[in-house]
Amino acid sequence: METALIVVDIQNDFCPGGALAVPNGDVIIERVNRLLSAYPISVLTQDWHPRAHCSFASSKSLPPFSLDPESVVPSILWPDHCVAGTFGADFHPALHTWKARCILRKGTRRELDSYSAIMENDKKTPTGLAGFLSSLGVTRVLVCGLATDYCVKSTALDARRVGFKVTVVEDAVMGIDAKPGDIHAAFEEMRLAGCDFAMTADLVNWAEK
Repeated sequence: METALIVVDIQNDFCPGGALAVPNGDVIIERVNRLLSAYPISVLTQDWHPRAHCSFASSKSLPPFSLDPESVVPSILWPDHCVAGTFGADFHPALHTWKARCILRKGTRRELDSYSAIMENDKKTPTGLAGFLSSLGVTRVLVCGLATDYCVKSTALDARRVGFKVTVVEDAVMGIDAKPGDIHAAFEEMRLAGCDFAMTADLVNWAEK
């Protein structure tokens, strides 16, 4: 059974000091680097938005964290973040990016957002990652990164939907918890979808056996 590591959105704008920072988001990087060393099939995802992206509150002349009035499904409008080619879109400098097999840029279309590394937010357009991993014989993915209650959760759930076994690295994710309880709810939703959970040390030890 081939296993792949998916590292979600460890970028400057999602780390302390960034435009859309996850509290203490950088504390997981050392653990993520250990996983990158242990798992040779690894993917880094990178939000890579054009200016005036549909997820930006500024593109709708609304304040950040408003609900998008044009969306059928309730959708949050964010501060401008991870604009392609900017420092905020770069990976955090402490992340060992050279160990990754593949970099997947998502949210690249102005009119369509992507939380998940597997499917665009319309839930019908694939990113291509599932096909890439399947071509390498991957049947199980480990998911870590930022943020637990958004892009990590969406990636894990979509990976399950397309047939991968999924393990969420419990101590190598960090969430926003904008509404208290969001992180707990995200873990519960992933569990109910059939995701497993494990700690970094156990996964590294398993890979080294």
